[in-house]
Amino acid sequence: MRLINEETIEKIAVGAAVLGTGGGGDPYIGKLMAKEAIRKYGPVRLLSVDELKDDQLVVPVSGMGAPTVTIEKIPSENEVTAPLEALEKVLGRKVDVVMPIEVGGINSLFPIIAAAKKGLPILDADAMGRAFPEAQMVTFHLDGFKPSPVTMADDKGNTVVIYPKDGVWSERLARVLTIEMGGSSSVCDYSLVGSDIKTSVIPHTLTLAEKIGEYLLDHKGKEQTGIQKMIEELKGYRLFEGKITDIDRRLSGGFTRGSASFEGIRDDHGRMFTVFFQNEHLVAKEGDRLLCSTPDLIAVLDAETGLPITTERMKYGARVLVVAFPCHEKWRTRKGIETAGPRYFGYDFDYKSVDELQKERGTCID
Repeated sequence: MRLINEETIEKIAVGAAVLGTGGGGDPYIGKLMAKEAIRKYGPVRLLSVDELKDDQLVVPVSGMGAPTVTIEKIPSENEVTAPLEALEKVLGRKVDVVMPIEVGGINSLFPIIAAAKKGLPILDADAMGRAFPEAQMVTFHLDGFKPSPVTMADDKGNTVVIYPKDGVWSERLARVLTIEMGGSSSVCDYSLVGSDIKTSVIPHTLTLAEKIGEYLLDHKGKEQTGIQKMIEELKGYRLFEGKITDIDRRLSGGFTRGSASFEGIRDDHGRMFTVFFQNEHLVAKEGDRLLCSTPDLIAVLDAETGLPITTERMKYGARVLVVAFPCHEKWRTRKGIETAGPRYFGYDFDYKSVDELQKERGTCID
């Protein structure tokens, strides 16, 4: 067990924004909130999966809604902990450990805020290995666990308890409530004991986010040295380098949806690219040629600093490097692809791994 302090949060925020593939909520907002919680309540204990006891109750703490809303409506610490406290009342027992539902953006930092305020450890694991836009897109759903009871809270003081029959219904019901709550909410779901958690989570992802953040911050602006170290760590690929020429971004159905167009620069001069997103980046193409698609990870980085840019922060004229990484093996199963593959999001093509696509393109890390 080790402690998460303000310096750790700085690194996790950057790394989580990379793994968040453009979504998961704005990491800058989450970083400020988490640092304030650490200053107020003290460092948070980071618990490895191996240290988790079989009978301990573990609960994910997360935010739901469009990332754009969170920038304008910053959650309070009470909003973050309200669903946790409501869940304890429903279950009739105290929570032992909190965890992130996804290692992406603000949702990597939400549980740190709750852990600091409640004096609880946080688990060094998550249920995605990245960020996804919908509630059923978690390894718990893939492994057959139920989300009920689900507790939710908003900035107005409302607290709601729902009992969806599965992850798909959890998404449908919670999304409607989130829209009514003003476009953002805080959520606790999939309360499980340690023995179940160990079989389902993706371990060491907060530590991984910290390591990525360290690479990028320590080599910020140094000829993309940090980016190269990160790509090697994640066994990833450079997709293209370009300038943003157009952004179509809108709020729809509780999500930030749209696309960004890029004109290639440097080695990619004269080529045109597009990235499509729903909170998170889902598909990257050069013209009609597929470069990468969900559930593999696509991240947009500032070409000079190497720091990640979320979907709501992309701006016309920005020069970026777009990179991709293989997803966790659980997402490459049949159920994983059915749950979060391109056809689920309405794209008319089957999933092909980024490794296969880049091999066909002649781009390898070896």
